[in-house]
Amino acid sequence: MLAVSLASAEDIRSGTWGGTKDSEGPEVSTSEVIQALKSGAAVLDVRSVKECAIAHIPGSVCMPGVVRSDGTYGDHIEQIILSYPDRATPIVLYCNGPYCGKSKRTAQLLAEKGYTNVRRYQLGLPVWRALGNTVQTDLAGLAYVLKDDRTAVFVDARAPEKFRTETIPGAVNVRPGETKVANEDGRLPQTDKGTRIIVFGESGESARAVATEVAEAAYWNSSYFGGAYEDIRRARLW
Repeated sequence: MLAVSLASAEDIRSGTWGGTKDSEGPEVSTSEVIQALKSGAAVLDVRSVKECAIAHIPGSVCMPGVVRSDGTYGDHIEQIILSYPDRATPIVLYCNGPYCGKSKRTAQLLAEKGYTNVRRYQLGLPVWRALGNTVQTDLAGLAYVLKDDRTAVFVDARAPEKFRTETIPGAVNVRPGETKVANEDGRLPQTDKGTRIIVFGESGESARAVATEVAEAAYWNSSYFGGAYEDIRRARLW
């Protein structure tokens, strides 16, 4: 169960999952992940390539430690070792939440290779999102959702005149500061907060601003495209 110290009982962001074995390495809280990203630590998403492309913590690196490059599962951590050869590199691993074993197994394998500063965010992406934090979608992930998820809602955060000129088919226009109204007027699916929502805009940063508002409106399955609309247009996805 979620373990929260007495000193941080009022802030669940300081909690960890608990029950860690020594061989799996120490855990970090959501607040500590945010600090790790700010400090330049290597925060690694060790889920599958497709999962990471669809949604990952902004600033983290897709690094499938126990998934081979062809998508099959196995003990394959050479990519991490090649990318971070210094065994003292501060590394934080995360995966699909408390009951996912990928970060545990990867931490164990790295420890066996001599890595001394590996920690796990065992709460993972599900709790990160549940706490109102947004996530990032890459072009490959956006293409997959656009092709295969007919229930997804695409949110265009650009100016209305640009939205009217050209946009992703079926997208809705929500500008910064409009999320509350969009939640009530039908642009956002108020009755199904689990609907997949991807926000895009003139840039990744402008999309992230709206996506943060959407996440804080309890749309836990929302994300933002990390590139610009021009990148989507050039990819000719429709």
